Amino acid sequence: MTNYIILALCVIVILSYIFDISSKFSKIPGVILLIALGMGIQLLSTSTGISIPNIRPLLPVMGTLGLIMIVMEASLDIEISKKRKGLIIKSILSAFILFAVFVFIMTFVLVRFMEFSFRDSLLNSIPLAIISSSIAIPSASGLSQADKEFVVYESSFSDIFGIMIFDFILLSQSSIGIGIFTFVRDGFFTVIVALISSAGLAYLLHKTRYHVNYVIILTSIILIYSLAKLVHLPALLMILIFGLALANNKFLEIDFVKRFVDFTKFRNDISSFKKILGELTFLVRSFFFIMFGYYTQINNLFSWENTLTALIICLGLYLIRWLFFKQVLHLPAVPMVFFSPRGLITILLFLSIPVESKLPLISEEVVTLVILMTIIVMAIGNIIQKGEIPIPETESVLNNQKKSNELI
Repeated sequence: MTNYIILALCVIVILSYIFDISSKFSKIPGVILLIALGMGIQLLSTSTGISIPNIRPLLPVMGTLGLIMIVMEASLDIEISKKRKGLIIKSILSAFILFAVFVFIMTFVLVRFMEFSFRDSLLNSIPLAIISSSIAIPSASGLSQADKEFVVYESSFSDIFGIMIFDFILLSQSSIGIGIFTFVRDGFFTVIVALISSAGLAYLLHKTRYHVNYVIILTSIILIYSLAKLVHLPALLMILIFGLALANNKFLEIDFVKRFVDFTKFRNDISSFKKILGELTFLVRSFFFIMFGYYTQINNLFSWENTLTALIICLGLYLIRWLFFKQVLHLPAVPMVFFSPRGLITILLFLSIPVESKLPLISEEVVTLVILMTIIVMAIGNIIQKGEIPIPETESVLNNQKKSNELI
């Protein structure tokens, strides 16, 4: 039995790798194939009678680990410079305004016409408003350089804004005023703790000579996140600050700090850490989506009620996005309107909603359909886009950003 389990895990990892590579040529995002693989395993298990142990309780655990890694990757991508000032401002506006407008409209509809409570409507609307950076960024490799960078920043900020606001609503049980005061107070305390933790972790990353290094750093980050969650602090803010501190270490390159830090070596350490982080994120994300597909109720997935609900949500998402790009940013709507997929964070936040707060209208199948539809739309956008010639496959968006920043 042990050998069969090891064999199955190896096959899954290899298939995930093949899906990831093939997406560059077929324009079909690997996430769709991973979810389909999970559904296929479910059908195979049902038809053959093969018993697979219930590992559904591991789904939130895998999702949380993936969430930490995705936010860390996203924050490591956000490099601040004068040349990117306009791009960063536009991406922040896009991420926040589109998020806020969609949540407001959907919450209004749920409260006004469906008569659900305001708080429950907010909790169910927020996950659907967040762009998945883990899907959008790899899929944007065929876009022009400016569009790629916009996708990186917008999806990263969307992740961060959405998760922090969701945590605020989820933990706020009292009035909005008291909740905002508590959030600001806890946020200020979290920033202080995060800066101290970032300094300590950065020192370990730079000075540790033991052969086991990056895994301990990542474990420490997850430990800090878990402790912060236990005391109800905005834990992702810590992850965000740590990533931003590493990504923008050039601002610390002053004479006093140079006495203690070899910045050339430090940046090499960061580069190696990002590679390890990227590969671990690939593994966690792959198993998460396969497990999600396996535990999806296929019979209810394409009922007309669920399909209609998912279609209305997606139409609302893209209509708001198209109007924003055309009327506010005054940018070409194609292909950027297409690049707003939902993914792991949407699933994870949806699973985090308390049972008593879940709305029957927004079921797990509806969320799955929204994810699939938005990914398919993004694939269509990849096919019809007229951007620059794609960069070589060995280079990523992050490498391009690094080269640009080295010229500043």
